[in-house]
Amino acid sequence: MKVTVNINLGGYAFNVDDDAYERLRQYMKNLEKEFSGESSSAEIMSDIEGRIAELFRMKLNSYKQVITMKDVEEVMSILGTPEAISGGDPSAEEPPRGQRRIYRDPEGRIIGGVCSGLAAYFTWDPLIMRIIFVALVLAGGFGIALYLVLWIVLPEAKTTAQRLEMRGDPVTIENIKDSVKREFETVKKKMNL
Repeated sequence: MKVTVNINLGGYAFNVDDDAYERLRQYMKNLEKEFSGESSSAEIMSDIEGRIAELFRMKLNSYKQVITMKDVEEVMSILGTPEAISGGDPSAEEPPRGQRRIYRDPEGRIIGGVCSGLAAYFTWDPLIMRIIFVALVLAGGFGIALYLVLWIVLPEAKTTAQRLEMRGDPVTIENIKDSVKREFETVKKKMNL
């Protein structure tokens, strides 16, 4: 018999084995220490926590309701260690490219982000995708209906992890950190204008 702990991670409640909870707590503490000097550390930690919650949710089903030590170790191997980020782990290798997912891109949108999201998925320039949709509109109006359907069906890339998945980048701690830093610098530049 094992003791489980109820935790809230990324806005979701999870039942976690007590040994897995201790491992996860230590991992999160190490991450907080690693990012404590960053100006956007709260945002970075929030995105990492959201990604961990997303990975945990994929591991649960109607038969499995508790996060185990194996699940925590798998999530840690996907995201990477704080030591690998700071350069303390020379054995850390570059993670493989992630699987691409289609999202609407809110950052590059003109209307709904459908064209920029599809362009990110296919690694095209968004202008090419927009020209294709305009050509479909001029060729009988099919482009408008297709755009509206895609706008409704495709989810918007709201989190950093979703934006990384949209571009096919692996969702690791280092990539989340770099992405949040870029977003923070972009906002900072826009505020200074």
